[in-house]
Amino acid sequence: MIDILIAVILDFILGDPYGFPHPVIYIGKFISYLEEKGRKICKTSKALKLLGLVIVILVCLVSFAIPYLILRLTKPYFYINHIINIGLLWTSLAATSLRKEGLKVYDSLIKGDIEDSRIKLSYIVGRDTESLNREEIIRADIETITENTADGVIAPLLYGMIGGAPLAMLYKGINTMDSMLGYVSPHYKDIGFFPAKVDDLANLIPARLTGFLFVLVSPLVKGNIIRSARIMIRDRKNHKSPNCAYPEGAAAGALGIQLGGDNNYFGQVIKKPTIGEPVNKLEESHIQQAVVLMYSAEILLIIVYMLLQIR
Repeated sequence: MIDILIAVILDFILGDPYGFPHPVIYIGKFISYLEEKGRKICKTSKALKLLGLVIVILVCLVSFAIPYLILRLTKPYFYINHIINIGLLWTSLAATSLRKEGLKVYDSLIKGDIEDSRIKLSYIVGRDTESLNREEIIRADIETITENTADGVIAPLLYGMIGGAPLAMLYKGINTMDSMLGYVSPHYKDIGFFPAKVDDLANLIPARLTGFLFVLVSPLVKGNIIRSARIMIRDRKNHKSPNCAYPEGAAAGALGIQLGGDNNYFGQVIKKPTIGEPVNKLEESHIQQAVVLMYSAEILLIIVYMLLQIR
C-alpha cells in the first residue's frame, strides 16, 4: 500500500523528468527492433499477423519478467527492494505528464495562437491536426486526456495494486505495443492486429472503472452524477474501441459537452459517432476541468484502495 502511495505522490510532484531513463523507452526500442527484424522476413498479410502475435508474446514476457526477477533478487534487501518497486510503479503512471501536455494546448489556445495549439496537440494525438479549428482542438485535447486517464493512469495503478510493479510494467508493455503498432493504416493493420486486441482486453476493466470514477467525481466540475452515468451508458458503444467511450462518455456527460465525430488520420477521414450532448459550447476551460476529473478519479481510487487495505 505504501509503495503505491509513494509512487503516486512522486508522479504528482515530478511526473516524468526529462532525460530520465524511462522503462517505456526501452520497451519501445525492443518493439521497434522486433518489428524491423520481423518485417524483413514476414511479407504476407498472414505472416505479419503472426509476427504481431510473436511480438505480443515476447514483449509481455520481457516486460513482466525483468521487473519480477529484479524484485525477486532484491527481496532480502528490504529498502532496495521497495525503492525499485516504487520507482517502477512511478514510471508506469502518467497523470502529471498528461496534465502538462494537455495544458500546453490550453495555454496556446488562451494566447490565441491556433497554429501553436495545433502543433502542441499533434504531439499527443494520432489524428491530423493541421486544419483543426479551435473547437476541434479543444475536443481532441479533452478526448486525449479522458481516454488516457484510463490507460495512462487508472490501468497501471489498478494493475500495480493487484500485482505490484511487474504487472504494472506488463500492462505498460501491452499499451506501448498498441500505441506503436495498433493503427488501422495499411502499413500496420496486419502486424498491429494482435497488439490492438490484447490492449483492448487489458483495458476492458480499467476503462469501465475510469468511467465509473468520472461519474462519481463529476460534481467537482459542476457536473451531475445521473447525467454523467446516463451518457456513459447510452454512448458506450459510440467508438471503434470497445473501451474508449466509457471514460469519454462519462466525462462528456459530466462537462455537458459533445465529443467524438469524424477525424482525419494519415489523410484518411474516419467516420465516428458523437459522444455526449452539446449542452455547453466547447471552451478552453473544459480542458482544465478534464484534468480535474483525471486527478479526482485517481485520488478516489487511491482512497478506496487504502480503505480496503486497512480493513
